[in-house]
Amino acid sequence: MIVEPIGFFYGDAVYKYDAPRQGHLFAGHPGRIELARGKNFETALRDLEGFERLWVIFQFHENEGWRPTTRPPVPAEGRDRVGTFASRSPYRPNPIGLSCVRLLRVEGLVLYVDEADLLNGTPVLDIKPYIPMADAFPDAKAGWVDEQVGDLWTVGASEEFATQNRWIAERSDFDLFSFAQVQLSRGNFSKDVFDSSRRRLTIDENTRTGVLAYRTFRIHFNYDESARSVLLQRITSGYTAEDLKEGAEDKYGDKQLHREFVRRQ
Repeated sequence: MIVEPIGFFYGDAVYKYDAPRQGHLFAGHPGRIELARGKNFETALRDLEGFERLWVIFQFHENEGWRPTTRPPVPAEGRDRVGTFASRSPYRPNPIGLSCVRLLRVEGLVLYVDEADLLNGTPVLDIKPYIPMADAFPDAKAGWVDEQVGDLWTVGASEEFATQNRWIAERSDFDLFSFAQVQLSRGNFSKDVFDSSRRRLTIDENTRTGVLAYRTFRIHFNYDESARSVLLQRITSGYTAEDLKEGAEDKYGDKQLHREFVRRQ
């Protein structure tokens, strides 16, 4: 069987930890699907505008190999791992993914979407319309998922954090608020929302504070368990003063951004 991408998805999520695990839970993760030219896909897109949602079938292009079991983001009690075929794990025998995105508009061969959980550069294999009458079964049993114990936390930002995040966003493709919202908003019965096994995260339970690493930046926050809320306080550089000296190795190509960020503090 020969499968050829019909196009590619482009968005802000570059690394695996940038993308939400379920796109529809996080509006504000937009992107676009650019279809290949010279394939008569213009005709294939006819009549698509009236649909609110699309099924996007894509390739997990950054995965190597597969795993027979996976640890769910919010495990059911007593089930630390589940079988891959009973999960949405990206590490599958055939690296094929399925995502239900919100269609915003179609312009030529470009589909603008939101609530996406795809990485930038993801190969798109097919697009199908979501039809509630045929695709929605709200009363269907969901196996171990029905046994999950978890909740959503609200994630807010201080004025200082918002100002810093806006400054960084104006000079790069980084959106630290969006990343923190994805990483810190989902609760878990055993390790709660602060499951450090899945994130570059440190927590101080005595002061109810934490630090979440986003690439080479650090997000400082505090949290309130009773209110199930997180407040993002400020952003700092993950580089030391020695790291930011002129002439130092710049592996990620972002040290000038950090120098300017540190100077404005």
